[in-house]
Amino acid sequence: MADLFESARVEELAALIKKYQDSYYNGEAEIEDAEFDKLWDELKSLDPQNPILKKVGADSGNFEKARHVMPMGSQEKAADPEQFLAWAAKHSYDEYLVEYKLDGASLELQYQKGRLVRAVTRGDGSIGDDITANAKKMKGVQSLLKKSPDFTGGVRGEVIMTHSVHKKYFSDKANCRNAANGLMKRKDGEKSEFLSLITYDALSTEGDNPFSDEEEKIAWLKENGFESVPLKICKSAQEVIDYRSSVMEIRPGLEYDIDGLVVKERAINLDDASRARPDRQIAFKFSLEEAVSVVREVEWSENGATYTPVAIFDPVQLAGTTVQRASLANPDTLRKLGVKIGSHVVVVKRGEIIPKIQSVVAHSDDDKVCSPIAFPKKCSVCNSDLLDTPSRLYCPNKNCPKRLKHQIFKWIECADIREFGESIVNALFKDKKLQSISDIYSLTEELLTPYFLTEESIAKEKNSLGAKNLVASIKAHSNISLAQFIAGFDIEGIGEQMVEKVIEGGFDSLDKILSAGPEDFEKLYGFAKITAATFAQGLAENAVEMKSLASSGHLSIKEKKSGALAGKSFCFTGELKTMKRADAEALVKEKGGSAKSSVTKDLSYLVTNDKNSGSSKNAKAAKFGIPIINEEEFLELVK
Repeated sequence: MADLFESARVEELAALIKKYQDSYYNGEAEIEDAEFDKLWDELKSLDPQNPILKKVGADSGNFEKARHVMPMGSQEKAADPEQFLAWAAKHSYDEYLVEYKLDGASLELQYQKGRLVRAVTRGDGSIGDDITANAKKMKGVQSLLKKSPDFTGGVRGEVIMTHSVHKKYFSDKANCRNAANGLMKRKDGEKSEFLSLITYDALSTEGDNPFSDEEEKIAWLKENGFESVPLKICKSAQEVIDYRSSVMEIRPGLEYDIDGLVVKERAINLDDASRARPDRQIAFKFSLEEAVSVVREVEWSENGATYTPVAIFDPVQLAGTTVQRASLANPDTLRKLGVKIGSHVVVVKRGEIIPKIQSVVAHSDDDKVCSPIAFPKKCSVCNSDLLDTPSRLYCPNKNCPKRLKHQIFKWIECADIREFGESIVNALFKDKKLQSISDIYSLTEELLTPYFLTEESIAKEKNSLGAKNLVASIKAHSNISLAQFIAGFDIEGIGEQMVEKVIEGGFDSLDKILSAGPEDFEKLYGFAKITAATFAQGLAENAVEMKSLASSGHLSIKEKKSGALAGKSFCFTGELKTMKRADAEALVKEKGGSAKSSVTKDLSYLVTNDKNSGSSKNAKAAKFGIPIINEEEFLELVK
């Protein structure tokens, strides 16, 4: 089933990429570059040798055709620092020469003895449209190379429209690139004078090049009157990443569009450049899911015992939404990043991940304008001294009212007691009728009735249907799995999926889990040293109540997985027809399986009623070879 879906997805991706390439190279791009790159990367992961990955677009048939004198292939792409570092690990240069990646339309100027004879668009990478008459009207195009009268060869650049020109004359066009591409290919050449050419490459086809490396090439272009891209020389891959962050910050103020950086070595490598997709240089793209902003304050979010730093920064656009808050995860992350009030930071929001601060962009005046972040010292509820460990700032008081109530809510969620509403919990907690998980199972209709009925109704000896339903619901959800039981005690960072990893690791009973130490958990998949230590500490704090509750007779704990779905994991996406998603997840657990919120390599099935959706979950499932089934097939498995 997975192979069938993968094959269909490859065909779909290839057709979409061809369609969007055609529209891109003919001036009316239908989607953003970042969305196109996602399709490209997905196809590359599913079918690396697909022919469409070796091609570029082609021009329309409105002009005479001409062959390029220098290669015009596509570049390898890195969408984020992680992908760039992976490329840099295989391309370790003493220096990385970094240039702006212009978001325009490629053009090659061909010269004979210093005189412009032809201007050719990118076309299919080998042959393009001859638009010489239009090009001669553009700003930055040199008809004669006065400093290099003997030069025969090609100069490559990007035709762009500045933001000011677009705003004043062509605001009806979606963006500068579309407007520029449309004008440069007008048969009558009208309005080509509104366009500009910015250059970045050159090649002599007769004799030696008048430059010996990439830096000298840019200098030669400028010397001959061409406008060229800024050049930054970086000594390490990390310096490239830092430079990219600084360019992201100034990018909105540039007069022309750029969509990333081009990173290459100093030496001119003609053999590599002649490939359809050069390997020794890379386009380090910007992303719609990244932005640079300034931290204005830090709030401390209180969740149970834990205090989490949340950065508040100037609003930025990420993936189509306005964002001005991002988690800093924990004190250790905050300190390692070096975030301060006033810091310029890179904010990211990738896939289904909530926004986070990725790095700090260094500024020369940071010492003057930045100030340290103040850490809370006392618990806001019980006034205990907070513990500041590397990974966590928290209240250590086990009996802190805030911790107790949060744990009760966590238990209700894990046990799936839906009739137990927040207002009832708050009222019972305030009256000290509910101070622990165990207290839930001592609640009676008589005790609960005053919380559902008025005094007048009670005086008339009316029964409370709400109280009756809540007691019934508590009893109905008293048969729970071991994973639900452990997760319900609200140990920091430990949800049902983490407990399931513990069970799968051989600790398949409550006694075995309580007898294990941090060194045992550290050996398990998904448990780093800090998580293992936190889990062991949480178990020790709650061991007495865990044992008491397990032996009370109020609960039945299913310690070993059994049922039709034992050992299987499911992730649901999209709308279900016969049940709510929460009910489907509950059914999975009842039948011995596990429900996951995201697609991971070890997932057994992705359940969706739209198998052909282009959603990120469908794409990941296809990438990992995970079977994608519909609701009907899921219900058949349950039977």
